[in-house]
Amino acid sequence: MGSVVAVRRYPVKSMLGEDVEAVPVGSSGLSGDRAFALVDVASGRVASAKNPRLWRGLLGVDVATAGDGVRLTFADGRSLCSADPDADALLSERLGRAVRLTATPPAAASLDRAVPDEVLTQGETADVPVEETPLPPGSFHDFAPVHLITTSTLDAIGAATGDAVCAIRYRPNLIVRTPGIGYTENAWVGRDVSVGDTVLRIIAPTPRCAVPTLEHGVLSRSREALRVPARDNRLEPLPGMGLHACAGVYATVTRPGHVSPGDTVTVL
Repeated sequence: MGSVVAVRRYPVKSMLGEDVEAVPVGSSGLSGDRAFALVDVASGRVASAKNPRLWRGLLGVDVATAGDGVRLTFADGRSLCSADPDADALLSERLGRAVRLTATPPAAASLDRAVPDEVLTQGETADVPVEETPLPPGSFHDFAPVHLITTSTLDAIGAATGDAVCAIRYRPNLIVRTPGIGYTENAWVGRDVSVGDTVLRIIAPTPRCAVPTLEHGVLSRSREALRVPARDNRLEPLPGMGLHACAGVYATVTRPGHVSPGDTVTVL
């Protein structure tokens, strides 16, 4: 059905990601993916750009895996290591809120998700309604450990906007090259997909939040990155969730293995 164009992981939740080559995949997803997160000291909730009024600045921080930790680099070139004793103080200063960097998910971890339509209407700095969203136990992933998006979906969004759409706006782990234009991966839901020697179970379309619309490093804002799927691909990810703008799919790991760019992707 296709092949892997790129493999990406996001060592710190809601910060920029890194391209990787062969990487192990286990029940908790790609090795090193969402290994760390910031926790808001005041609320105890995990910091996420899904609430852009508070946390959109996270998407301007480059991250690289460094041994058992991570190195963070800011737009002005300043960097710090997760092992630095003053890391929390520096991050708090940069973000304007007291935070702590941790590799241990809090018990009953949750984050605030701003209502996407409200962000589109009022802007990313507006104080819009948020929904408290629990995270899977022991994880910093939002919903499932692996996220895929196809070039067909990206091309469909780009054709509607009249401009190429950069995949990193949607923060996938696997970018899969597929023929044609359209939301190809919708048809994979409920199926197993092999990627190299790994087998994934596609469990749901990915409901999109405000994150694709925000600045990502050098990428400027793009409201159309959400508006187009909201118009053309509104689906109910799981029964009872209601309709959401969707792009990409979430997956669990049926058979652990490794994934690499160039791997063949087959719907089983």
